[in-house]
Amino acid sequence: MSRDTQLKERWEKLVDILSNQFSQGEDLDLDAIIYLIGVQEYGKVHREYKKDEKLNLMHIAICRLLEPYGFYEFEYFDDEGWPHYKVKENLPPLKAGEQSVLMKEAIVNYFLERKLID
Repeated sequence: MSRDTQLKERWEKLVDILSNQFSQGEDLDLDAIIYLIGVQEYGKVHREYKKDEKLNLMHIAICRLLEPYGFYEFEYFDDEGWPHYKVKENLPPLKAGEQSVLMKEAIVNYFLERKLID
């Protein structure tokens, strides 16, 4: 099985699992899944977030997802429990499709680590 085919199958399985759990079966998009990862990483799942906090949650998720690729490094948790990352290496310029594939791959790897999918 090619790497692309495997990624596609794992992505579809992951979207199905998360959509059934968090959106009554309506497929979650990439941004929604990134948001969920941010909430998971922040650790405060049962609360409402303001618009700027939602953006921060997505930023946390992106940093966490790209950390294994060497782009970010975790630094510390602040007094409110927000994780902070520093940039280790700037992302190379990517086309929209390339960005999407990179994020899907990083998300699949995140959930493989957590054994939600195999």
